Amino acid sequence: MNKKPTPDEIADFHQAIEGTRPLRAHDRVVPERPKPSPRPRRREPDAEPAVGSIGASLVIDRTPSDSGSFLRVGLHRNTLRDLKRGRWPVQNDVDLHGLNRFEALDAVTSFIAESIAADKRCVRIVHGRGNRSPGRSGVLRGLVQTWLTQHADVLAFCSAPPSDGGDGAVWVLLKSGRTAAARRSA
Repeated sequence: MNKKPTPDEIADFHQAIEGTRPLRAHDRVVPERPKPSPRPRRREPDAEPAVGSIGASLVIDRTPSDSGSFLRVGLHRNTLRDLKRGRWPVQNDVDLHGLNRFEALDAVTSFIAESIAADKRCVRIVHGRGNRSPGRSGVLRGLVQTWLTQHADVLAFCSAPPSDGGDGAVWVLLKSGRTAAARRSA
């Protein structure tokens, strides 16, 4: 694709620009990139209102786990196998791209509550792979996995297949809305 111009092409080019002169440096316009809006850096105490919605033992910082899957204690391992094989169709999803850890926690918490209220059993959470994160390691991936393991209504989760987001998403199996409502009223 990058071939060298022939002498005839060079001569044609010089003939085409004959009589022109380069712009002076001060005549050039260099567009400025818009500056990002300032966002204050949040600290852990700012997350306290969100922490209460899942539980007081919430972990805010955690390194991503290598397993990528989880099964609640007491469930048969076939449950996780069936989830990985797509036995349950994905009924709802949420995308966390562009959110920081505090916004993502709020989004995941409300998404799970809405999904259970609508009696959705299998949902997808897209957290991304972290390609734009410092060190190119996904921050949200590990945090989402931690939050899901701590949520009482999550039965199991696993990485989505490549056709559905791969390592950038998880499939989550939730308790049925009736089971979760009965547990809360007891």
